[in-house]
Amino acid sequence: MGHTFVEKILAKNAGLAEVTPGQVLDATPDVALSHDNTAAISKTFYSLGIERVKYPERLAITLDHAAPPPTTQHAQNHADVRRFVAAQGVKNFFEVGRGICHQVLCEEGLIYPGVLLLGADSHSTHYGALGAFGAGVGRSEMAAIWATGQLWLRVPESLKITLHGAFKPWVTSKDIALFIIGQLGADGGLYASVEFHGEAVAGMSMESRFVLPNMMAEMGAKSSWVAQDGVTFAWLEEQRSRGAEDCQREALGGGSAGELEPPSKIENLKSKISELEAISRELSPDPDAVYLAKYEFNARTIEPQVACPHSVDNVKPLSAVVGTKIDQAFLGTCTNGRLEDIAVAAQIMAGRRVAPGTRLLVIPASSQVYLDAVKAGYVEMLLAAGATFGSPGCGPCMGNHMGIPAPGEATISSANRNFRGRMGTRESDIYLASPVVVAASAIAGKIAGPEQL
Repeated sequence: MGHTFVEKILAKNAGLAEVTPGQVLDATPDVALSHDNTAAISKTFYSLGIERVKYPERLAITLDHAAPPPTTQHAQNHADVRRFVAAQGVKNFFEVGRGICHQVLCEEGLIYPGVLLLGADSHSTHYGALGAFGAGVGRSEMAAIWATGQLWLRVPESLKITLHGAFKPWVTSKDIALFIIGQLGADGGLYASVEFHGEAVAGMSMESRFVLPNMMAEMGAKSSWVAQDGVTFAWLEEQRSRGAEDCQREALGGGSAGELEPPSKIENLKSKISELEAISRELSPDPDAVYLAKYEFNARTIEPQVACPHSVDNVKPLSAVVGTKIDQAFLGTCTNGRLEDIAVAAQIMAGRRVAPGTRLLVIPASSQVYLDAVKAGYVEMLLAAGATFGSPGCGPCMGNHMGIPAPGEATISSANRNFRGRMGTRESDIYLASPVVVAASAIAGKIAGPEQL
């Protein structure tokens, strides 16, 4: 009997010949992720009577959820995180403005096929797009990982989703993810490992593929995985090349000084691409792997989708909600704040303006995305259309700051959650959609696609 991806990677990590769903094992993460919540985790950690993290080189910490800090309390939290980082000698630390943890860790070469990441963030499922195992854990669990280097995990059952066909015009991977969640429900993948296969996946760009495992957190998944191919390894090679350029600039005196200088990507992504391809093949699901359930969808039949208030699985086709008034449009987050997303928004908004009485907020997922968008001219195009840009980070996605709606207002967002109060105001509505629909809606002042402009 064959094995699924999650069975293979957890068995390899635990040093076992094979594992089965439901089995409990001790996992040793290669990367332990935390962000602004690091300060709270450190209190639990120190309460254990332990002073030193066992493997500081495995920690990856970003300041992204309330960045820049909107209050004195948030600023103090950041100061506490910096002290912890310095005291523990954490090298993989990324300051305010570098961007959202899930985007940054991939750009920095910390994630590649075979990596096992446990993160104190629910969207750690994101990393399956690069052939890694990513799963979210609680703060006390993260403190235990810091202390011991390990955490017990239950091996998840696996779901297989096969996407056939090709997308219709203006349909994106976000629409596919919303459609699947709408079909299977917000608990349709509870504690499962969700795998994505098929020609529709193979036809996606790398940036589009990140959306799929990221959104599976909204279906209750423990982890997710996307089939790797030449697109995956070309993207990894691009990060290696960018890392080499960064090293050269630093050697010429262009780098920043200081104890907390982030590591070079070229050092993180040590393996040759051919070695990563071999690891990917080794961990790929077997043809006779056993799944809890299998689902097949035809991408050609799916139109743009919108998740309506106040549940991510309250999904309707765009045609059913066209014309709904919106006050704010938000383009960003770890789900859809990448260059591809900003580019399509700029394309749609070229020569147009944000509708009177409506505002458009754009927050790039990382400083690298922001810089690339500036170089490509997308930032200028969107500013000319009336958009407002925020510092790379999570922004209003979790309701901290930078775009909190007023009571009674409606926001259309490229984020991943729309439960009541998610953006900081319980008396407001959040609609989730692709960057295409977010941009078109900002122009129309109501929910719309490019065809309605």
